[in-house]
Amino acid sequence: MSEETVRVIRSADRYHWNNEWLRSRQSFPSTGNFDLAGNAHGLLMVHNEDFVDPGEGFDTHQHRDTEIITWVLEGSVVHQDSAGNSGIIQPGLAQRMTAGTGIMHSEKNGAGRYEKPALHVVQMWLPPDESGLVPGYQEMDIAGELARNSLVTVASGMRRHRDETAITLHNRYAAFHVARLEPGSTVAIPDAPFGHVFVARGQVDFEGVGGLDQGDVVRLTGTGGQSVTALESSEVLIWEMHGQFA
Repeated sequence: MSEETVRVIRSADRYHWNNEWLRSRQSFPSTGNFDLAGNAHGLLMVHNEDFVDPGEGFDTHQHRDTEIITWVLEGSVVHQDSAGNSGIIQPGLAQRMTAGTGIMHSEKNGAGRYEKPALHVVQMWLPPDESGLVPGYQEMDIAGELARNSLVTVASGMRRHRDETAITLHNRYAAFHVARLEPGSTVAIPDAPFGHVFVARGQVDFEGVGGLDQGDVVRLTGTGGQSVTALESSEVLIWEMHGQFA
């Protein structure tokens, strides 16, 4: 296992990319980057926090050999793809798209051009275990589980999460967890060779680090088990990874 490191990246220090209708804060540089694996941490190669204006979004475009998890914080995403899947993704709905041999899809803010709110969404990419999979799609409403004030395994390909995960990843070395916490509530970060912790909303105290605000990130290498305590109503997104790009 690599030397233990805990690296804090403040929201202001993340990669920022803006245009007329999109404001993107990126844990790894993804806009215009054609070597996503070269900048990955563990297995996570894209972790974008996007703010999309009403009536706007990403027109039809293609992906291949990628597991894509979309997590909405505010507003809604209208999803359509070339495999015939469509849906409206809202807070509390877990969604995974497997690009596999190739899929075309579009993602739009579900609000009309003159409506509110702007869409606040996090999109995350990691590789599948094998290339050439049949394109696929899965979604599940887990709002009830998220209300339990504890760590919820949202998506995983790991054997030990088989009976407790909402949606399945085609990567047996990764799991995605979310905790919606009331003030004073605490969860532990899973112990893994690689971890990525993102404060999606609120403010928390990270053991050994101190206060983290909305948009802050912690990259963990060779460590875990630290407690995260909500200082106010908060939501924390955690990736647990037992592998990395070769």
